[in-house]
Amino acid sequence: MRRREFLGVLGGAVAAFPLAAHAQQITVPVIGFLHPGSESTSSHLVAAFRQSLTDAGYPEGRIAIEYRWANSQYDRLPNLAADLVRRSVSVIFAPGGPPSALAAKNATTTIPIVFLASDPLRFGLVQSLSHPEGNLTGIGVFTASIGSKRLEILRQLVPTAKVVGFLTNPDYMTTDEEMRDMQEAAHSAGLRLEVVRASMESEINAAFLTLAQRQAGALAVAADTAFTNWRRPIIASAAQHRIPTIHFQREFVADGGLISYGNNLTYNYRQAGVYIDRILKGTKPADLPVIQPTKFELVINLKTAGTLGLTVPLPLQAAADEVIE
Repeated sequence: MRRREFLGVLGGAVAAFPLAAHAQQITVPVIGFLHPGSESTSSHLVAAFRQSLTDAGYPEGRIAIEYRWANSQYDRLPNLAADLVRRSVSVIFAPGGPPSALAAKNATTTIPIVFLASDPLRFGLVQSLSHPEGNLTGIGVFTASIGSKRLEILRQLVPTAKVVGFLTNPDYMTTDEEMRDMQEAAHSAGLRLEVVRASMESEINAAFLTLAQRQAGALAVAADTAFTNWRRPIIASAAQHRIPTIHFQREFVADGGLISYGNNLTYNYRQAGVYIDRILKGTKPADLPVIQPTKFELVINLKTAGTLGLTVPLPLQAAADEVIE
């Protein structure tokens, strides 16, 4: 090869190198992660999600994640979702309930969305569970429809309780539905339901003080991402006022809460990773049916029960998925 031809080829290769490098960069999928809560209280769930992606063939370097956390300020979600859309992410993962899922849905009709939310039909996330249509699919969770089971568990723990409290966040969109379910369950069980509210962390202890004054023998905490963020003040107030409390996530019990009954979020986050893998490989969200929960987990903290002077019935211990001692 003549020297001039060689230099021409070499120059062309050098000129093409930045283009090739750029092309390689833009082929790395980018996942937009939109969550109404905070990173500090969800790190173990993020780890489960990342592990699911790694298992699917996306280790560090082969995928990028853009995290957006609302830190319990639900009104921030639309702007955070719009920012992910402007960044042209490959897919949006919207866990944390209907608020993040709806914010993502309203921000784009083209970018695939995988949600983790309760009652996706009622909130208009999809038109059908088996054939979602559009650009959304995901994992459905049950929160509002298991109030009777939570009350049943509380009655086994505290059979003398005649008044049961219910801690809600008036700013959360599933509050009314869950409260109706709890009121119906309490009426059927012959219990009086005392509803207390907290829309800020600073209002938690006052809510517990109100319950103590109304002689609540037990408490159920509504499913709300904000409460997950504030779980340590909730646990501390329950201990201070000696009110047996049932929570909606294992994370409360692991941090010292008494008992929980609800969805296994770690498993759900892993399922979301499987769906995102399928979407990145070409499957349309409309061809992925919404996954419905088939199992709930019961977790009991025996140490906390002992502190409260409670004896957990052996049948309830036997039914538990996990007993923390």
